[in-house]
Amino acid sequence: MKELDLLKKDWKKNSNSFEQISEKEIYKMIHKKSSSTVKWILIFSILEISFWTFSNLFINTDELLRKMNHPEIVLTLDILTYFNYIVALIFVILFYKNYKTISTTVATKSLMSAILRTRKTVQYYVWYNLGMIVIISILSYFIVFVYNPDMEFFREKLAMNGQAMFVTIGILIVMIFAFFGMFWCIYRLLYGTLLRRLYANYKELKKIDF
Repeated sequence: MKELDLLKKDWKKNSNSFEQISEKEIYKMIHKKSSSTVKWILIFSILEISFWTFSNLFINTDELLRKMNHPEIVLTLDILTYFNYIVALIFVILFYKNYKTISTTVATKSLMSAILRTRKTVQYYVWYNLGMIVIISILSYFIVFVYNPDMEFFREKLAMNGQAMFVTIGILIVMIFAFFGMFWCIYRLLYGTLLRRLYANYKELKKIDF
């Protein structure tokens, strides 16, 4: 009986050892996947900023702004542009810091905390961009309609026809919502997919008990 008890203890000891090794392998795999996911978040954010920067180079608004002859509008747009770039740069720095944290951390709880922090940062980034899309769309329509001299005839027609004004405003609202919805779908496809992967990794980490 003593020999049987010793054999059981030895088997149990080996079983725990195999389980521990298995859990460590799972942790390594989750760690690698999480690091890769956050790296892609960083890459997408840099590509997005680069896309908008190069797009602005090909969109010539100088002639339109010159027609309007309102320096305060140019100043407002410049301030908004610089502010947007500063905020975007801050988000990129945060994504990079999250990537470095997740890549170098060895503790399970630290990795779980970093994953949650990254998810929140991405969510703030997406909602900030969507908010700016709405603000810039409204501001652009307002500036073009009110200050563009080429729109003077159209403004006079709308001023004499309340129904046409109502329809025009309705069309603009629909266009803004459509623009918002299009970018929401793009963000959901790109960042939403990556966030779901991160959350799946987080749930797997909760199951591991070191």
